Amino acid sequence: MKKLVPLESFSTLYKKIKTVLDEARNKVYRAVNFTMVEAYWNIGHLIVEEEQKGKHRAVYGKELIEKLSQKLTNDFGKGFDATNVWNMRKFYMMFPILDALRQELTWTHYRLLMRVDDKHSRAFYIEETISENWSTRQLDRQIDSLLFERISLSKDKKGVLKLAQKGQIIEKPEDAVKDPYVLEFLGIPEKHQFKETQLEQALINHLQEFILELGKGFTFVARQKRITVENEHFYIDLVFYNYILKCFVIIDLKVGKLKHQDIGQMDFYVRYFEKEVKQQDDNPTIGLILCSDKNQTMVKYTLLNESKRIFASKYKLYLPTEKELQQEIKKDREIIETQRKLEGKK
Repeated sequence: MKKLVPLESFSTLYKKIKTVLDEARNKVYRAVNFTMVEAYWNIGHLIVEEEQKGKHRAVYGKELIEKLSQKLTNDFGKGFDATNVWNMRKFYMMFPILDALRQELTWTHYRLLMRVDDKHSRAFYIEETISENWSTRQLDRQIDSLLFERISLSKDKKGVLKLAQKGQIIEKPEDAVKDPYVLEFLGIPEKHQFKETQLEQALINHLQEFILELGKGFTFVARQKRITVENEHFYIDLVFYNYILKCFVIIDLKVGKLKHQDIGQMDFYVRYFEKEVKQQDDNPTIGLILCSDKNQTMVKYTLLNESKRIFASKYKLYLPTEKELQQEIKKDREIIETQRKLEGKK
């Protein structure tokens, strides 16, 4: 009589074999993708070298690209329209060192990165795409929301350079906080009247996108977390845990301008978590108030300025234009620099 293989043993064996095959397929997929990336780089190199031989390069270049596009499409099919061939030329010019290309990135990743003119910003997106395994869709969204500019807002020149070279490094609470947060994925019209409960539900419905916007290390813990003090119940909108900082991050949502009462309420929540929820191995709790508007002067002269673990950030329900966001970042940076100078005189 044949002995049957225990179901549990078979299942474990199959999972291991499946992992081996999945990893092998992924390696093949990445290898094929990078081979095409190298091919497009070489095509761009050949085009640029050929263009440089012409006396009227601009006119000659346009004619050359169109003729190449037609011929390549006839011989190799899709993927060689004039726009893509121009992209190959641009690819070589923007990334002139073949050995510096990253094998983890696909041609679509590189096409998105070519939209980023600033070299520090582009280097940041390369590092983050690889470390966070961003899809092309996620990279596209992060570029459109000016993630690099938002993270680098409070950093000095050395900090911005480090950000570009190594990507986002989370070492202290302020490293994990952005201002503003962009929540365009919720699909809520900018001037639409809504309640905080509706904003909360929308964030829960789009939790994956919200965690991507929050950044590195966040895991969801609870919504409407009830805490009780002397038989009175209070409810915290959202609770996360950041496994890099090893601490709870509690979020309070506010529709409208930030008020001093909101900061006092968050201070109460943080103190409660410190005493009743935080475990011995956890670091101190972070409190984040998300509001549609805030008064910088009011923030400066309240508890928020004294506490290193309570933050207030604005949120936007749409993707602002680069000009709009740059103006806002410039204004906030001027305020931060003024505060630093005042603190230096003390």
